[in-house]
Amino acid sequence: LQLVESGGDLVQPGGSLRLSCATSGFTLSHYAIGWFHQAPGKERHHISCISNGGTSTFIAASVKGRVTISSDNAKNTVYLHMNELRPEDTGVYYCAAWPGSYCQNEYDSWGQGTQVTVSS
Repeated sequence: LQLVESGGDLVQPGGSLRLSCATSGFTLSHYAIGWFHQAPGKERHHISCISNGGTSTFIAASVKGRVTISSDNAKNTVYLHMNELRPEDTGVYYCAAWPGSYCQNEYDSWGQGTQVTVSS
């Protein structure tokens, strides 16, 4: 199983980004995919997830209204769409996978992360 994040960048407050999680080595529609945010010096925390088949999603309260998640099984890619970015959104964003049908906090496989910096 391989997950590769991309799309991180330096962006001004109020800006938008789309992060991508390209997957390989497994059937995306059979896995739930989560996104995690690790701010500098802090623990990693779960901010979003999409279940296998995309039938349900989870968005953490801290980002609700600013973040959406989607998947494109034909491209084996899951996207995290982030709007109205704030300095506190700065950090490394990781995607992760587990072979279940629903969103939860424990994942088996992880990507290497992509850096997002929100600063003027």
